[in-house]
Amino acid sequence: MKYARPEEVGRVETPHGIEARRIHENDHVQVMYLKLAPGEALKPHTTPVDVFFYVLEGRGEVSIGAETVEVEAETMVDSPKGIEHWWRNTGNVTLRLLVVKTPKPGAKASMR
Repeated sequence: MKYARPEEVGRVETPHGIEARRIHENDHVQVMYLKLAPGEALKPHTTPVDVFFYVLEGRGEVSIGAETVEVEAETMVDSPKGIEHWWRNTGNVTLRLLVVKTPKPGAKASMR
């Protein structure tokens, strides 16, 4: 069995300057844990793979392409590859997110 607690996993440096921790990774998927303090934001960026976000705690504004919405805890947000997206904590408590990238960035497509 393999398990991880975010506070026990080392931080990952990002260009966004926020707390990020890789809590799971294998040949097929990568799961990141992000914490954004009130007012903190991710810079607009794209990913080469599909991503979905799951809000664990707090509330924030998320933009995917031309659409921007405010979401709160226990909400999933889908973000297709190649579409610019960003997050901003609009609440007064920490915004905690899971970021699931599939397939894992840099993974070779499987041959069937």
